[in-house]
Amino acid sequence: MSQPLPKVYLARHGETAWSLSGQHTGRTDIPLTERGERNARQLGDRLRGLTFSQVLSSPLQRAKRTCELAGFGSVLRDEPDLLEWHYGDYEGLKTAEIRQQRPGWDLFRDGCPNGETLEQVATRVDRLIQRVREIPGDVLLFSHGHLLRVLTARWLELPAVEARRFLLSAGALCTLSYEHNRREEPALALWNDVRHIT
Repeated sequence: MSQPLPKVYLARHGETAWSLSGQHTGRTDIPLTERGERNARQLGDRLRGLTFSQVLSSPLQRAKRTCELAGFGSVLRDEPDLLEWHYGDYEGLKTAEIRQQRPGWDLFRDGCPNGETLEQVATRVDRLIQRVREIPGDVLLFSHGHLLRVLTARWLELPAVEARRFLLSAGALCTLSYEHNRREEPALALWNDVRHIT
């Protein structure tokens, strides 16, 4: 019997003021709220006892602080490909505000002026997935909502636009794996799990 293939654990950062208000938070480096810090500690409780070959985090403080409070700060490595979608001119705006300027706007279809297109984000996550699949052992990634949604769609070999179908809460935990323990059958084992958050 073959050894189980490694899993990839995805952790979205804890709550921030902008995740609470619904503002698009790409490269603005804002901190966690008090509740967001509590989310991160609770995530650490949830992950206690698991061992990871590598722990990678977006360089932005909301992801790194989540990683640190979850108990993995001493082993985390910055990974620029885990940065959130660059929202360009739409940074800090809510979807309703953007649609006042641009009726019918959809992030996954239209991207952001002076920011990234979906194709550019997909290129980043495809590159990251290739590297992660070469790591022996389980991997833990700390990142952001839209980026992790695109990463999941691409892990499942879906078009990146299908990321729109995966809702992801602040502080959530997800797991990517394989069906039948075969690399040819990437699968989703756990999604948007927030049972650890009170």
